Amino acid sequence: MLVAAMIWGSAFVAQRLSLDVIGPFLFTGLRFLLGAAVVSMLLICLRPFTAARTRNPQQAERAKRTDRAALWRAGILLGLLLAVAISLQQIGLRYTKVANAGFISSLYVVIVPLIGVALRHQTNLGTWLGAMLAAIGMYFLSVDEHFSMLYGDWYQLAGALVISAQVVLVGRFARRHDPLALALAQFIACGLTCSAIALAIEPLRIADIVRAAPTILYGGALSVGVAYTIQVVAQKDAAPAHAAVIFSMEGVFAALAGWLVLGETLTARASLGCGLMLAGLIVCQVMPLWSARRQVSPLG
Repeated sequence: MLVAAMIWGSAFVAQRLSLDVIGPFLFTGLRFLLGAAVVSMLLICLRPFTAARTRNPQQAERAKRTDRAALWRAGILLGLLLAVAISLQQIGLRYTKVANAGFISSLYVVIVPLIGVALRHQTNLGTWLGAMLAAIGMYFLSVDEHFSMLYGDWYQLAGALVISAQVVLVGRFARRHDPLALALAQFIACGLTCSAIALAIEPLRIADIVRAAPTILYGGALSVGVAYTIQVVAQKDAAPAHAAVIFSMEGVFAALAGWLVLGETLTARASLGCGLMLAGLIVCQVMPLWSARRQVSPLG
């Protein structure tokens, strides 16, 4: 999961560089279709091992046909949410820094528990404290001395809201379906949706695609094919709080990659905001764990 966070964070640089060559929808469509191809190859390689564990192939095939329609319904829904979120993220990168994009996108770690409030789930003190720290941090990161917010940060915030809904549904569907098959379905849905939009509104030139090939390869094969697949697989078995804390490091890796590759620097005010946001993301997930352990501890 830490590798996934590192890939996601550094992929913001690839996304930013691609904007100089290719449209945001075409880039997103191609990278997710490439990611789907990576997952397809992985499924083909794992098929012999899966078949070897199946005692009754005929019964397994009947169950597979029954679940296939539900799998594709879930994958299409997740893919559409992913298409909206990543497109907002990609467009917003035109108007903000990589560090801003990385930290604001990580807000889903706070937003996901807050969605539980609307679903009437019990919300603990750590969630509210983490949300408050993250909100203050975002103020220092995005709002300048003239009380104006960077235009691109609004896109990143909207993308974080949509991806939060996707994360909630991934946690729900990953327990019902094969995680790799679910990842493949959502990647195909996202890739085809964005590609169709690109064909309708963006110029399509082979020369531009060739020039953008390195960023497409990094954003597709690694960020989508590897990292997003890790997310789906990890959320099947990993504790959500542990996974969310590790995935929140995406913002740190984005800021580091932006500084190393693009030479982006943060002001003291923005750095304070990043620190507060990271603290909020971690507090939101760690405090409930501490409280739960104290309640079950025989010494408590």
